Amino acid sequence: MRRMSDGIAEAFDLDDMRAYDFALPEALIASTPAPRRRDARMLVLSEPLGDATVADFVDQLDPRDLVVLNDARVSRARIWAKRATGGRVEIFVVGFDAEGDWRGVGRVAVALVRSNRGVAPGEVVAVDGGGRLRIEAREGAAWRVSLVDGAEDFPALMEQSGALPLPPYIVRERERVGMRVADAVDAERYQTVYAAEPGAVAAPTAGLHLDAEHFAALEARGIETARVTLWVGTGTFKPVTADRLSAHEMHAERIRVGTDVSDAVERARRRGGRVVAIGTTVARVLESSADALGRLSAGESTTRLCIAPGYRWRVVDALLTNFHLPRSTLLALVSSFAGYARVRAGYAHAIAHRYRFYSYGDAMWIPRRDD
Repeated sequence: MRRMSDGIAEAFDLDDMRAYDFALPEALIASTPAPRRRDARMLVLSEPLGDATVADFVDQLDPRDLVVLNDARVSRARIWAKRATGGRVEIFVVGFDAEGDWRGVGRVAVALVRSNRGVAPGEVVAVDGGGRLRIEAREGAAWRVSLVDGAEDFPALMEQSGALPLPPYIVRERERVGMRVADAVDAERYQTVYAAEPGAVAAPTAGLHLDAEHFAALEARGIETARVTLWVGTGTFKPVTADRLSAHEMHAERIRVGTDVSDAVERARRRGGRVVAIGTTVARVLESSADALGRLSAGESTTRLCIAPGYRWRVVDALLTNFHLPRSTLLALVSSFAGYARVRAGYAHAIAHRYRFYSYGDAMWIPRRDD
């Protein structure tokens, strides 16, 4: 059991991170996905609370609604190699031009490097699966690394020898010389069925629940869909260490919104439909790209938006999301959207009824608050 503070009153200061603390039995942290994507449970955050499954998700929608997805694809960013001394090293590629920037495809990349003993500039390591890498120079917390020989470029190396990075709370995978290794099931299940834009180092997990049958049902009901991109970065795993949410420095993540998305949102508004965000990444993209009137600006940029209670929502009307970590900015986001007391009641219900939490866990459906 994780020991966390309980009994926080609804009137608690919502800028204090203790307001987003809760006790979670470790047995409820999902280490494997449900047998099928649609088999995950879905808590309907309504009055009263409803227990359903993700198979029922499309039944919650109206033909006038617009469903918005994050099409980021998780890259095979984790590479293992051997040092000349025989020691092991993990190279976690986090970008090409810079951390979070995957546009400069070539023979140089930026990576986090981990080994039992510190590495030195100029050191060459042998990659498992073939080829060699030179660890060139440190750039903040990361290193610039280059291909000596082997694969044509870093995307080819990652495809050939890399593995999907899994969140630190997934502990069921095998260990290889002390380093975490994804199982074969993750190649399929830690990726949405609509993933298209490589460069994310973590999955937009709410979308992991949707399958081909969901999209066939959406099409059959005439429900429009649109896609945005938020390339999830390593900062998503960094805990909030500040005592107050307003003191937390959000990591920057690259986002993209097409003109087709802004047009689709306007169409949904005209027909009286809701903008349904599949996950908090979609919610952050849409809200980051909107002006005061809720009109979206198309283009590519970065966002550091931290959404917390008191935020005025401009675009998103309904949200499908997973259950989030205690003391996290994502729990604050959901509390902002649904209402703090409502979310605390939902999480208490989920724990009492043995819902599964985090990336491979169950889902929560949050309709518009005036529904």
